[in-house]
Amino acid sequence: MRLPHTDRGRLALVLPLATAVAVFTATVPLLRDWFDLRVYYGTVDAWVHHGGRIYDYRVPGTTYGFTYPPFAALGMLPMALVGLPTAVALALLLNLAATAAVLLILTGPALRRHGWFGWALAGCALALLEPVRDTVSFGQVNLLLLALVLGDAWLLSTGRGRRAGVGIGLATAVKLTPALFIGLLLLARRWRAAAVATAVAGAATALAAWAAPDASRFYWTRAVWDTARVGRLDYVSNQSLQGVLARLAAPGEPSRAVWAVAVVLVLAVWARRTHRALRAGDWRAAFALTGLAACLVSPITWVHHLVWLLPSFAVLWRRRLPRVAGTLYVVLCSSVVWLWFDDASGVDGFLGSNTYVWVTLGLLLRLPVGQRRPDRPPLKRSASTTAPAPTAAAPAIAPVTGQPGPPPSCAMTASGVAGPACATVRAESSDPTGSTRPAAPNPQSSSERASSYTAKPPPD
Repeated sequence: MRLPHTDRGRLALVLPLATAVAVFTATVPLLRDWFDLRVYYGTVDAWVHHGGRIYDYRVPGTTYGFTYPPFAALGMLPMALVGLPTAVALALLLNLAATAAVLLILTGPALRRHGWFGWALAGCALALLEPVRDTVSFGQVNLLLLALVLGDAWLLSTGRGRRAGVGIGLATAVKLTPALFIGLLLLARRWRAAAVATAVAGAATALAAWAAPDASRFYWTRAVWDTARVGRLDYVSNQSLQGVLARLAAPGEPSRAVWAVAVVLVLAVWARRTHRALRAGDWRAAFALTGLAACLVSPITWVHHLVWLLPSFAVLWRRRLPRVAGTLYVVLCSSVVWLWFDDASGVDGFLGSNTYVWVTLGLLLRLPVGQRRPDRPPLKRSASTTAPAPTAAAPAIAPVTGQPGPPPSCAMTASGVAGPACATVRAESSDPTGSTRPAAPNPQSSSERASSYTAKPPPD
């Protein structure tokens, strides 16, 4: 399919596409009723206005409450100043801003080449991706955390590494999953950035301990170890290694020893492949691999957490693998795992209910690394700036007849210094080249049947 080249043709394509996407996202996903955002809002409201405790709050009619570290509640305090509708509007704006930042960091040069048309197509594509639409419709914070982490990736990849670490540190203080990116900084021997990230995460946690000492004590001694507060491990939305093992063992408990071995193996693969990416200076692939590993080793990885796969799609596209990226994109838009909501037994249940795990694991194993392709060819240096002037004029030495050698315009002087034309040839040759189901009335956290368009268990 060839894209239109005129503004009129592009507008004719974007308008119906954007309308269809808008109708879909405004009707189907929003039936989740901002479930996670209501958890955040209710927790902060009870804490500030009613003297409640952070981890005692429950959404009316459910058993689910706040599950993040205390610093996350501290960061959400501004919601206590507004009503729930305003909080929903602000969450939408923040998610839109975070999405724009993620797109700019991952595919900025390509989007700039296509102008508004590229931004419109990318926005429509992301709106249909299940992890993204779930993040937005639940009022989740995943895109904000991804933008913070990728901000550090941008600093490191553009030679501004001395400023890196703050984003990763803040993301880790809000949610534990991004902590693996501190491991990435250590693996890359970016000691300063790793120290900054650790210090920021520690300072934020200490600030929360000062503001809410009882809540901090409860979280770090009890709640953080209790996965039951977040939801059932065998729930089909849990697309982590632990989720796979839990569905295999259901209705029993999965083996912790087997899970620990699986985690060690995944981390070993991550370390090896990430080290290879870092040796080549491929920060995009290194961050993509870390996001994949974090999703796999986390005890609970709800579908909306899989926004951490977005950097992998950017890597596939830059490596000129659009078919692979397109196939995986369609899978992640399909909500296919929900077909096994009721029964994940048998071979089909094992394969189908864990589809997103297989996608994540496959990307961890096969994502291209160590093959850098710049967004644009570097500027060719002129002869006057690349070749030193000869120290003394001398006649050119002609090549021996029948032997390969530089053309007359690229001759060597008697002093052994290349002529200007020869320098130009070398500069040019050194340029790198590019190689539905109907919606259920209750959120996913309920015990009743859920589909790909229902809400999930509480935020974690």
